[in-house]
Amino acid sequence: MKKVDIKLLNTICKTPGAPGFEKPIRDFILSQVEGLGDKISVDNMGNITVLKKGKSRKKVMVAAHMDEIGFIVTHINDEGYLHFHTLGGFDPKTLTAQRVLVHGKSDLIGVMGAKPIHIMSPEERNKNPKISDFYIDLGLPVDEVKKLVKVGDPITRERELIEMGDCINCKSLDNRISVYILIETLKKVKKLPYDLYAVFTVQEEIGIRGANVATQEIQPDFGICLDTTIAFDTPGSAAHNKITKLGSGTAIKIMDSRTVCDYRMVEFMKDVAEKNKITWQPEILTAGGTDTSALQQMTAGGSIAGAISIPTRNIHQVIEMVHSQDVIGSVLLLSACLENLHKHNWSH
Repeated sequence: MKKVDIKLLNTICKTPGAPGFEKPIRDFILSQVEGLGDKISVDNMGNITVLKKGKSRKKVMVAAHMDEIGFIVTHINDEGYLHFHTLGGFDPKTLTAQRVLVHGKSDLIGVMGAKPIHIMSPEERNKNPKISDFYIDLGLPVDEVKKLVKVGDPITRERELIEMGDCINCKSLDNRISVYILIETLKKVKKLPYDLYAVFTVQEEIGIRGANVATQEIQPDFGICLDTTIAFDTPGSAAHNKITKLGSGTAIKIMDSRTVCDYRMVEFMKDVAEKNKITWQPEILTAGGTDTSALQQMTAGGSIAGAISIPTRNIHQVIEMVHSQDVIGSVLLLSACLENLHKHNWSH
């Protein structure tokens, strides 16, 4: 794999899929994985599982969540402005001056509005914004809004994918970059020692809900999560706060706030990376959880679980950024791990 398929990644990123409303992105993923496995299924929650059979009936589950952070309409006021609740974690200040897509009877462009700074009191200017300070303006009269939008409709963010030097910048790279990596890995891997369950999970951003369900059904022996991680490698960051750095390789997770990865999986991934000359960096994420916890804990006796993390700047903003070589390295590492699981000594 020499370069990132920007056309495919662009479609993956721009296709909407807020937590609980993943149908558009699920349908697109299904169109891309057709023919890449021996069996493809969708469970009651909407998780996609692609089973690719190996030589042994041992099971390895790889999870990449398909949902993106978004919002849900909670109220339409008498002037036609929308009030909303978050679906996923937001820093309120990142909502200022943003465009959104409201997925009603048709997709409507909207803008995040708030009180103009010109008429704020000194106290208001100096305080941090709250989610409740914002509303969505559709630029339509109230009668039109109420014909097209209802309480409970999902909302996603609007921002185009661009290439910046060696990097890719877009909204929802958390975690659509992992969706891309898992699709590319399914295309790449050939001879598998164990049955591969490639799962595109739902509702991760609101509590790892889809992965909990899928893991209980699959009961994997091994688990590998794919997700983004923080790259705080920008001005003002101290060395001990960087977590990861863009362009320094794919990251091998050691722990996050919900999981201490199995030391055997960590060592295995390091060995595979070094034997295949894949550049990597360690990741310890002290705040923030991933589907790794479900893979490890939601199966009888637990699984031997770890994660491959993609360093990402500006996470949970519309200007998330990844380095192309880190993405390519993630595909290479995941593929090599899946093809060599049987060669490692997994005893305690």
